[in-house]
Amino acid sequence: MRIGIVGAGGRMGQMLVREVLGTEGVELVGAIDVPESPAHGHDAGLLARGRPCGVPIQDDPVPLFADADAVLDFTAPVATVRFAALAAQGKTVHVIGTTGLEGDQQQAIVKAARHTPIVQAPNFSLGVNLLFALAAKAAAVLGPDYDAEIVEMHHRHKVDAPSGTALGLGRAIAEGRNVEFDAVAVLSREGQTGARADGAIGFATLRGGDVVGEHTAIFAGPGERLELTHKAADRSLFARGAVRAARWAYGKHPGLYGMTDVLGL
Repeated sequence: MRIGIVGAGGRMGQMLVREVLGTEGVELVGAIDVPESPAHGHDAGLLARGRPCGVPIQDDPVPLFADADAVLDFTAPVATVRFAALAAQGKTVHVIGTTGLEGDQQQAIVKAARHTPIVQAPNFSLGVNLLFALAAKAAAVLGPDYDAEIVEMHHRHKVDAPSGTALGLGRAIAEGRNVEFDAVAVLSREGQTGARADGAIGFATLRGGDVVGEHTAIFAGPGERLELTHKAADRSLFARGAVRAARWAYGKHPGLYGMTDVLGL
């Protein structure tokens, strides 16, 4: 299977390069980044793992999407929307780990998925996706009498908040309660907020250091509290999940899929 990577010069991009180069049955056929990236023109393998692989990091995504069977994309919302359109044109599997997409940007992804398989997930970790399933089950069993709060922490360089994974966790809880997420989500609190609204799903965001990602779903009820926590120690687990998603989606009918589909959850 021929795989390309966008944003190949970044930290996650380099992790994806290492994973593809180290996985049997797949081949790295292209890597791109923005022209101003210091990685531009360098060998992707040399940059990611200290050994050349013969694939230079370029800046034109058009030939990449035409040549690859699948493209892995952990970039930025504006870029991801453009890449989704190219994937639709080339019938290329598009694996999206980008977070922070706005409503119209997400609709562009939905539109592109009518023409090609797209796997989109806020997190590609097996453990996190199991956490989603457990949180939905807990929400359904415990009901609204147990206040739901989500606490997440990431490294100091993360630009979006709450994290896409935290929002995915909130949506899982809302699904378990059979309510609309947007109607009950409280993404931040400040000042005289008043008493906690019944049925709310609250969020707290922490940023600092080099934390890869930590997420906790808290269900606080009368006389007891249940906490479900996932801690990521290595970004390679996200890269493994992305490659697994690409291999799963190859040959599938066009559509918008998630890691729950990939993992059979």
